[in-house]
Amino acid sequence: MWLASEMAAFAHVCEFKSFTAAGRALGVPKVAVSRAIVSLERQLGTRLLIRTTRRVSLTPAGELLRPHCQRLLAEVEAVRSRFGAEHGARRLRLIIDPGYGRLLVTPLVPRFLERYEGVELTVAVVDALPTGPGVDWDLLICSGGCEHPGLAQTSLGRPPLLLCATPAYLARHGRPRNPADLASHTVLRPCAGAARSAPIMPLATPGAAVQSSPLRLRRDTEEQQLRLRPALQVDDPGLVHSSMAASLGIAVLPEFLCRQGLAMRKLERVLPQWSVAEPLELTAVYAKEHEGSAMIRQFLEFLLANMVPVLSG
Repeated sequence: MWLASEMAAFAHVCEFKSFTAAGRALGVPKVAVSRAIVSLERQLGTRLLIRTTRRVSLTPAGELLRPHCQRLLAEVEAVRSRFGAEHGARRLRLIIDPGYGRLLVTPLVPRFLERYEGVELTVAVVDALPTGPGVDWDLLICSGGCEHPGLAQTSLGRPPLLLCATPAYLARHGRPRNPADLASHTVLRPCAGAARSAPIMPLATPGAAVQSSPLRLRRDTEEQQLRLRPALQVDDPGLVHSSMAASLGIAVLPEFLCRQGLAMRKLERVLPQWSVAEPLELTAVYAKEHEGSAMIRQFLEFLLANMVPVLSG
């Protein structure tokens, strides 16, 4: 019994090359995966993995063991498929918001279908997200969540939000030295309340008539709350990013969207000593009555395993 679970942990580490991602796929902490590998190595009397701070690789003994563990997982998936199909569990109706859900989830759909053959997956990108259980969807991926007694939800990650701008914009308008300086800049930022509708990105400038939700910034124990005035509202974080890249303002966006631009020095951090107090929450929502669905669990395991490297860098 224990050997089988440890072999499953080893197979996931081989696949994802990461203890963290393997733990996400298995639904257990990283330390549990590490203990399983240590126990397996002790039982077999040989070292299976070479672990460094940067990578995980297989020893010759690990290479010999890998196909056996992969066959074990294949048999488990075959059992799930066989009995799941009899109850219609190989069909999944997925809805995602047009913002972060589309950016993060839709690129993974082909990989999911390639890995899990025979799954009937329906994907709909919708503007108005449901506020309660429905008969036409199984799983909802959105930012925020849905508060309803009939719904359960799983957090997919909380990527940090950064203040970023292009060097050209900062050269023209100056670099903010403290949060209050943002009042004299054009700021593109996500607004609160995107849980039941697509994320809205107001472009905030001084003098506009409509107020957006406060932007809270934190530095150590100090916190400041700013009220900015939106001049433009868009529901696409990709458009916010492209507007920032066109030197139209300072953007508040998740780190994974700014990572490449920062690495290539096409973007700069603004107020790098300050952090946005409320990070983005990416959530999977489903009906409580379907909480034990094998198809939902399988898709969530896949998302968690594949989104962790993107969100964490």
